[in-house]
Amino acid sequence: MNDPVASLVLDLLEWIGDAPRPYREVIEAWRTSCPRLPVWETAHEDGFLEHSHAPGDEERVAVSAKGRMHLLSARPRAAARTPAAA
Repeated sequence: MNDPVASLVLDLLEWIGDAPRPYREVIEAWRTSCPRLPVWETAHEDGFLEHSHAPGDEERVAVSAKGRMHLLSARPRAAARTPAAA
């Protein structure tokens, strides 16, 4: 895999893991102003992320089923750390 964005998208999915994280935490860690590294934007546009917002709680980001399948097909070792894949 020579595309740095594709590799970083996998890193993002692996970093989020199997439990939703607060949106602000994800954006703080993964947002970039570099047009050559649109990691967050690419993962979002490809349908690899899901957003949820319950009343009284902050917005959360999770790996979608499509994102989990993409991660596990590219990095099978992630299956050992992802209970949702079992």
